[in-house]
Amino acid sequence: MATSAIAIQREIILNAIRSTGVEWKVLVLDTGSRRLVDNVVGEDDILKENVTNIEQIEDRRAMNQQMDATYVLSPLPHIVDCLMSDFERRRYRRSFIMWTTLLPPEQRERLDKSAMARDSIALLKVLNIDFYPRESNLLTFRDPWSFPTLFHPTCNQLIRKHMDELAQRIVSVCVSLGEYPTIRYHKPQDRTHEASVLCSHLAHFVQLEMDRYARYHEDFPPPSPRPQGTLIITDRSMDLFSPLVHEFTYQAMVHDLLPLTEGDKIYYKTSLGDKGAVDAVKNVEISEKDGLWVDNRHLHMKDLLETLSSKFEEFTAKYPQFAESDNPSSLNNIKDMLAGLPEYLEGKEAISLHLNMVTDAMSICQRRKLVEIASVEQSMATGLDEEFRKPRNVADQVVRLLDESDVTFPDRLRLIMQYILYRNGLLPSDTQRLLAHAQLPARDAEVIYNLELIGAHVSRTLKDPRPVAQPPFWKKQALTNSTEGDSELSRYNPVIKTMLEEHIQGTLDRLVFPFTKPHLDTAEGLMGRETTSQASLRSAKPTWARPRPTALEPRQRIIVFMAGGATYSESRACYEISKANNKDIFLASSHMLTPELFLRQVGDLSVDKRRLNLPADQPRPQAPAHLFEREPIPVEPPIEQASDIPRSSQMPLVAIENLSLTANGRNNPLSQPIASLQAGTHSDANSTKDKGKDKDRKKRHHFFGSRK
Repeated sequence: MATSAIAIQREIILNAIRSTGVEWKVLVLDTGSRRLVDNVVGEDDILKENVTNIEQIEDRRAMNQQMDATYVLSPLPHIVDCLMSDFERRRYRRSFIMWTTLLPPEQRERLDKSAMARDSIALLKVLNIDFYPRESNLLTFRDPWSFPTLFHPTCNQLIRKHMDELAQRIVSVCVSLGEYPTIRYHKPQDRTHEASVLCSHLAHFVQLEMDRYARYHEDFPPPSPRPQGTLIITDRSMDLFSPLVHEFTYQAMVHDLLPLTEGDKIYYKTSLGDKGAVDAVKNVEISEKDGLWVDNRHLHMKDLLETLSSKFEEFTAKYPQFAESDNPSSLNNIKDMLAGLPEYLEGKEAISLHLNMVTDAMSICQRRKLVEIASVEQSMATGLDEEFRKPRNVADQVVRLLDESDVTFPDRLRLIMQYILYRNGLLPSDTQRLLAHAQLPARDAEVIYNLELIGAHVSRTLKDPRPVAQPPFWKKQALTNSTEGDSELSRYNPVIKTMLEEHIQGTLDRLVFPFTKPHLDTAEGLMGRETTSQASLRSAKPTWARPRPTALEPRQRIIVFMAGGATYSESRACYEISKANNKDIFLASSHMLTPELFLRQVGDLSVDKRRLNLPADQPRPQAPAHLFEREPIPVEPPIEQASDIPRSSQMPLVAIENLSLTANGRNNPLSQPIASLQAGTHSDANSTKDKGKDKDRKKRHHFFGSRK
């Protein structure tokens, strides 16, 4: 059974909370760790683990010295400042500290040297959860700034620190999955751009961190019947067609064409009720909880339409009481409708959402002539036409599409960029003619020329050769496409798919994808030959005669990290290879790329670095000032004397002071003013004097008694 990264991280967090004991506790998070926790764990699930309250360390919080606190925190300097403030005030009884990833040495030293920290800390551990599972096999770091940091020519001074951060996060992924993998990386043979050594450096950083973690954790990796996993590190320059080609699978298409609201969650604004009903228009979340979305997001649009139609028929058959009937007001019909109403409304909204999304996407597709565009794109991306021959008149087809008024300016730019990649560069004058013919602004020319910063050949001279650009696995893609029978508009496979197929077969080129540890090269090669092909034709069974891996066998895990952003078509390819080869393949990346975002980020590579507002260039966050303010001394409110007499009917104080209880108004002890009585009651110093006065009064006033 396949493994879900969401379920794995959720269990890590809940187990960490449980490990602090069965007593009631407070959970303290920060802004960053709260996003991590909320991504996979619901608040109700946390409160079930004897958690009384979930607090945020940057907020004002009440003192709670009678209760323990479980901290799940990001290892940032200002968060450590907030934590030290809690120790100084002894805000909680005991503190169980859990970091999302490794704490920097200088911050760990601060805790070690603090006596208050040593007295308060009952547990200190690292959870290694500094990543965001977006789907069961798709993980991101939610860091779109990684692209300019890695590829912008003026960000060289930021790369080393960013590499360390990426390596720590990749290690967190491997540790969470329980894998100590062999590591391979993409090594371009035609190194034309400065970032061509990116994968090599990052892979060795990860190897060092993995070895260091295993050295200090004797129980890692945990015992498992699974074969040892593999980590393959690559970057965006390996495949520049994937973020540009128009996709016709459901998930990739809606992210390309529809105005989705993407943040920590993904929403689509649509109407789920009757036409014209304003109240029915709302933002609907698209998540892993939506079974229709999870089951069908990788389907081609033509297959999806058939699936949704059959789902709708099954849904209406399941709830016949909501269909039109001859007697809709009968008692039995009303009872049936009320009984099935919640499930009916939930199912109706889910089906309505996807029907609306498909309808909207297909409408945009027709309006923008994407079918005609995609036909030319597939020929340029694969280097073959529909009949798997060398395409002809590609330039004429591109120019004809640039003349179409229905083709949008972003689509024109994508066409020109793909044509330049297909031709492996153009004369600068030819590029300018295409831009002028497409009526694109000068800003788009910068986007095109910035492709050179991520490994593309954009310009050439008349003396340069003119080979057609081919992806690293172009020949094998042509063969697989001719046998798979895919749609003519989906002939191009992302390079990552062919890379994974060859890795599983043991035929992946060791020059293009070397190992970080050279001695593993031979062992991996032998293992691949044992599982895929034998040298002896007499003793070995042919590959087609060997049984395929079954679902009962432990599934090997393969982790692919794509530096600079991954596309939804690459995510789909990983799922397809997982299913076909009984493997657990996880795709991890800094962020997910849509064609619109890719064009914008490539264009920003020539923008002044100061205008990018990179987080590394921003002032370091500071702990809130209120954490270091002196706690106000609590003042007890004055006790008001109870009175049964209504305020409006109470007698004035002066009148009460002159009140006499005797008919003749003579003085007596009970007729003293209230103020003097109160003073006498609350003053210990005058108590002895009052006793003496009482004796004198008793001697003088004998009229209270009777004389004989």
